[in-house]
Amino acid sequence: MTDSEPTGITAYGCGQDEAALFRELAPRFGVSPTITQAPISEATIELTSGNRCISVSHRTRITRSPLLALARAGVTYISTRSIGYNHIDLECAARVGISVENVAYSPDSVADYTLMLMLMAIRNAKSTVRRTDAHDYRLNEVRGKELRDLTVGVIGTGRIGGAVVQRLRGFGCRILAHDNRRQSPDPATDYVPLDDLLRSSDIVTLHAPLTSETHHLLDRRRIERMKHGAFVINTGRGPLLDTEALVPALESGRLGGAALDVLEGEEGIFYTDRRDRPINPVDSKTLLRLHELPNVFISPHTAYYTDHALNDTIENSIINCLNFENRNQRG
Repeated sequence: MTDSEPTGITAYGCGQDEAALFRELAPRFGVSPTITQAPISEATIELTSGNRCISVSHRTRITRSPLLALARAGVTYISTRSIGYNHIDLECAARVGISVENVAYSPDSVADYTLMLMLMAIRNAKSTVRRTDAHDYRLNEVRGKELRDLTVGVIGTGRIGGAVVQRLRGFGCRILAHDNRRQSPDPATDYVPLDDLLRSSDIVTLHAPLTSETHHLLDRRRIERMKHGAFVINTGRGPLLDTEALVPALESGRLGGAALDVLEGEEGIFYTDRRDRPINPVDSKTLLRLHELPNVFISPHTAYYTDHALNDTIENSIINCLNFENRNQRG
């Protein structure tokens, strides 16, 4: 590749807005993108067209079979348009010589949405909206709560969790935090052991990365340790929360409610139109039970979905690929 030749990138799983941004931004960086709505699969490997770098969506799992096909096609780098990696078999990618990197985008998108979910949960918004839609304009039997009267526990204080903490300070509530990776004490935040946070918090919000250590971070045992009537907010990753343990705690009234933008088993359901295709009750029994509960709000992994965050995601995915190519040329 010479300096005059544009860098080739294949961008898989692009919606219309993502494709438009790739077409707009790529020429500014001297990049020639191949853009497709199709997800990465063995059937679409030919779209790499000799490109060593690809950009992929978090909506498609990338397992051993497509990774082997990518390696055979000469792909050596994957930039995922997400913060999390849990949709990619990283061990297999490393074995076949493919580097994988995530992108950074505005943490404000998810932080704003997290605060919205907290407010909706403690003000019984789902029940109120449902009743109003049915032209029932009576007040709820249960009064809402005010954030300033509550203790909020933030698990994970990276870029997004930290942005949530900053927003919470404006509401005057007590803030507790837990993060095993915290490097130095933050005098403005009260860091406590996880069990202490669970026992004391009226709201628990999850922002830890998904790893083997954090899978089911809130399991049955820890849910039982939570304050009676507490609310759970999850805008991180679905498997941080053991939903099989969450459901009975909500049904029994042990917990006050939940607002979930991510779920275990969301793949194949979120981002699809299921109005005319009922969800299989055998495969998605937990999801259907959650939908039936008046104190549970579910949204389809949309917290990140803002104009600003999308622009950051596409631009940084392009930059990731360019940086990888530059490192290889220097090497």
